[in-house]
Amino acid sequence: MSGAVQAQDAPPPPRPDNLQAPATSQDANPEAEDEDAPAPEAGPEAPVEEAVGPVDEAPAEPDLPPAPLTMGLAGPYLAARIAVVENDFIVAARYFKQAIAHDPGDPFLQDSALVSMISAGQMDGALELAQQMTSDGKDGTELAGLVLRAHYAQAEDWDGLLAEIARNNSEGAEGGPQGNNLLDGMLAAWAKLGAGNATEALADFAAMAKVPGAAGMLDYQLAMARALAGDYEGANELLSRDGADSHLMGVLARAQVLAQLDRRDEALALLDGVPAGASEPQVVDLRNRLDAGEDVTFDVVKSPRDGIAQVFLTFATALASSPEPEPLALIHARLASWVAPELGEARLVTAQILQMHQQYDLAEAEFEALRRLGQVRPVAELSRIDSLSRAERFDEAEKAALALTAAQPDLPQAWIAQGDLLRQQDKFSAAVPAYDKALSLIPEDQGDQRWFPLYARGIALERSGQFDRAEADLKAALEIRPDQPSLLNYLGYSWIDRGENLDEALKLIQKAVELSPDDGYIQDSLAWAYFRLGRYQDAVEPMELAARSMSADPLVNDHLGDVYWMVGRKREAEVQWRRALSLKPTETEDDVDPERIKAKLERGLDAVMAEEGAGPSHAPVTPTTAENGTATQSE
Repeated sequence: MSGAVQAQDAPPPPRPDNLQAPATSQDANPEAEDEDAPAPEAGPEAPVEEAVGPVDEAPAEPDLPPAPLTMGLAGPYLAARIAVVENDFIVAARYFKQAIAHDPGDPFLQDSALVSMISAGQMDGALELAQQMTSDGKDGTELAGLVLRAHYAQAEDWDGLLAEIARNNSEGAEGGPQGNNLLDGMLAAWAKLGAGNATEALADFAAMAKVPGAAGMLDYQLAMARALAGDYEGANELLSRDGADSHLMGVLARAQVLAQLDRRDEALALLDGVPAGASEPQVVDLRNRLDAGEDVTFDVVKSPRDGIAQVFLTFATALASSPEPEPLALIHARLASWVAPELGEARLVTAQILQMHQQYDLAEAEFEALRRLGQVRPVAELSRIDSLSRAERFDEAEKAALALTAAQPDLPQAWIAQGDLLRQQDKFSAAVPAYDKALSLIPEDQGDQRWFPLYARGIALERSGQFDRAEADLKAALEIRPDQPSLLNYLGYSWIDRGENLDEALKLIQKAVELSPDDGYIQDSLAWAYFRLGRYQDAVEPMELAARSMSADPLVNDHLGDVYWMVGRKREAEVQWRRALSLKPTETEDDVDPERIKAKLERGLDAVMAEEGAGPSHAPVTPTTAENGTATQSE
C-alpha cells in the first residue's frame, strides 16, 4: 500500500456478526503483494489542481464539559494519565496543561503535554509550548526540538533549521548532524538544498545511503532531491534500483522523471504495471496526460519543504508498521501534515494511525481534509468507511460506501465494504447482493482475494436462513484458506448447531483451537460443541478458558452456567447465570435472552430445556475484521 498504515489491532465493533474487511487489509489493498509484507516507504501525494477549500490543521480542542474539581497537581496529572491509557488525546492534553500550570518547569509534564497536543492535532499550542521549553537558552527536550525543526521547515527558514539541528547535535556523534542520526541528517540535507547548497546536500544524501539498512530510503530521498535540482538522469538511475519505486509514489515519481527525459513509452509501461492502477486516480490522470502528449512536469516534490514532509512521513510509516505501533508514529505523521498540509499521503497515514487508537472522530477530520484536497483515493475512502462504521456513524458510512461504489463500480473492495457495513447493522439479506457483486468482479483464480467475500457472504446467508448457499460459500472459502481459525470455527459450529456432520464439525473446531488456542470465542465454540454433543465433562475446561479471557461477556458466562449445571455443579451454575444477568444482556446485541436465564434460575436448566423440547442454540462467533487476510474475533 502506498504509504498506508496497517491497522492490525484496531478493535472491532461490539458484536460477533459484524464481519468487516477494513481498507487496510490485504484484500482491500490493490497495491499489496503479500499479506505479510511490511508497510512500504511513504511518498507524497500528487499535487492538487483544484481543491475545494483550504486544508486546515486538525481541529483544536472542542467544547468539553466543565472539568471535575481537581486539587493541586495530582488531580489533573492522574486524569491526564487515565486519558492517555484510553488514547483520548484531546482530554489528555487538557489535563496535562492544567498540571503544567501547577509545575511549569517539569520537563516530563511538558513532554507529555506535547505528545498529547501533537497527537490531537493542536499544532499551534504545541509550537508555543516547545518555544517556551527552549526559551532563554534552555535545552528543552528532544520532542520540543523536533517540533521546532518542523516549524522551521514549514516556514522554509533553512538557516534556522540548520542552526536548530546543530544546536541539538553539538555534543552528538562524530561527523556533525549526520553522524548516526538519519532523521537529522536528512532534514539537514534538505535544508541545505533549500538554502541553495545543492552540491553539499546531494553529497550528504549519498553518504547517508551507505548506512546499513538505509539504502532504500535514502535512494528515494536522493532521487527526489536530484529531480528537484534538475538531474533527471541521476534520479531515474536511483529510482530504477530494486525497491526505490516499489510504492505508488515512487512509481509516479519515476514516471514523471521519465517524461522529463522524453521516454514516455517507458513511463506508460511503468504505469500500466501498477496493480489495480485503473482504480488509482493519480495513476489514471498521469497516464492520460502522457498518452495525450500533454506537458508533464516533475511535481511529486515541489520544494525542500515537501522533501522534509516526506522524511517525517517515512519515519511515521516505519514506526507504525509493527504490530504495536510506536507512539512516535503518530507524532511524525502529524508533523508531516503540519509541514506540508497539502500532502495527502500524510493525512491518510495520520487517519489510519488514529483508527488504531480508536480515535475515530479525529481520524474523520483527516479524511475530511483529504476530501477538501480533492484527493479521494479508494484506499482513503475504504479506510474512512471503516472509521465511520467503528464510530457507529452508520448514516455517514453508508453514504460514503454508496458514493464509492458509484464512483468505482468495478472495485470489488468497495462492494465488500458496503456488504460489511450492512452486516454490521444486522442487515444480512441486504448484504448478500453486495458480496455477490464483489465476487463477480474477482477472477476465480485469485483465491487470496476471494476467500474473504466468500466467507462474508456465507455468514450473511447463514444468518438470513439460507444455509445451503451459506454452506457452499464456507466450504469454498475453506478450500482457499484451510488453516483460517475463524472460518473453521464458523463452519464447524454451523454444522454442530444443525446436528449435521457432527464428527467432521468437531474436528474443524478442534483444529481452530489448535491454530488459535488463546482465542476465547473459539474455546467457547469448542465447549458448546461438546455440550451439544452431550459431552458435558469435556466442555468444562474450554468453557472455563473462554470465561477467563472474556469475563465480561454475558453469553460466555451463560454458557459456563449451563455447562456447570449439566455436570452437577448447580450452585456454581447459578452464580454464572446471575453474573450473566448482571452484565445486562439483550437478545439483539448479545444473543442472550435474559428471560431465559431468569427461568433457569427459577426452575433449573433441565426444566427449561424440557419445556423447549430442544437444547439451547448458540450462533457461531464470526470475525469482524480481516487484517492482512487473517480474520480476527470480535470482543
